[in-house]
Amino acid sequence: MACLSTTLDQQQQSSKKMIRMKSAGLSTCHASPLIDCDDELSKSALFAFRAKEEEITKKKMEVKERVQAQLSRVEQETKKLAEIRNGLEALEDPRWKEGTIVRKKVDLVNKELKSLGQNCQKKEKEYREAVDAFNEKNKEKAQLIGRLMELVNESEMARMKKIEELNEKFELFVKKQ
Repeated sequence: MACLSTTLDQQQQSSKKMIRMKSAGLSTCHASPLIDCDDELSKSALFAFRAKEEEITKKKMEVKERVQAQLSRVEQETKKLAEIRNGLEALEDPRWKEGTIVRKKVDLVNKELKSLGQNCQKKEKEYREAVDAFNEKNKEKAQLIGRLMELVNESEMARMKKIEELNEKFELFVKKQ
C-alpha cells in the first residue's frame, strides 16, 4: 500500500515538473521556433516516462525476489517441521511405525476379504441355483421313471391278456382237433 502511494506521489511530482518545463520552455522558446520547443518537451517527457518505467520494473523485480526468498524459507521450514513431527511421533511410541505398517496390511487384507466374500456369496448363490436345478431334474426324472414303469406294467398287462387270449384260442384250437 505504501509502495502505491509513493508511486502516485512520484507521478504527481513528475507531471508538475513537466508543466514547469513546458512553461519554462515556452518562455525561453520566444526566440526559437515553436517546433523545436515541442520537440524538446516531447523528448523530456519520453525520457521521464522511460525513467519511471525502469524504476517500476526495478521495484517489481525487487518485490518478486523478496517473495521468492520468503517462499523458499517457508518451504524449508515446512520440511523441517515435518521431520520434527515424525521424530516426535516415533519417540512417543517406538512401535508406532510398525503398527502403522500392520494397520495398512490389515486394511489391504480387509479389502481382499471383502472382494473374496462377495465372490463367495456369488458362487454360493450359483451353487444353490445349480443344486435346485439338479434336484428339479431328479424329480422330473423320478416322475418320468414312474410313468415309464406304469407304461411298462400296462404294456405287460396288455401282453399278458393277449397271451392269455391267444392261449385260450390255442387251447380251443387244440381241443377241436
